[in-house]
Amino acid sequence: KRGKGEFVKKFDEGTYSCAGCGSAIYKSTTKFDSGCGWPAFFDAIPGAIKQTPEGMGGRRMEITCAVCDGHLGHVFKGEGYATPTDQRHCVNSVALKFAAGDVSK
Repeated sequence: KRGKGEFVKKFDEGTYSCAGCGSAIYKSTTKFDSGCGWPAFFDAIPGAIKQTPEGMGGRRMEITCAVCDGHLGHVFKGEGYATPTDQRHCVNSVALKFAAGDVSK
């Protein structure tokens, strides 16, 4: 159900990994509360995801894990969020695993 995902309201420091293969995908430092009811990030770990255009005039991209090709969610661009990228990576909680820890390394 929308807004009921395990990671929607989680803002602890750590790393989000692909539930399918365990590859690191997002750092908690890029997570933000978009109000959309799904975990939202403004950027992925470099090289961790693949983006494939999916309708909406290029404003929506399907995102998959770069390692196992597992579906993660979608990226929306140009929505006006006050983030460094003006992107919303809308990711399903079931596609992620979380490990607490220092992300500055």
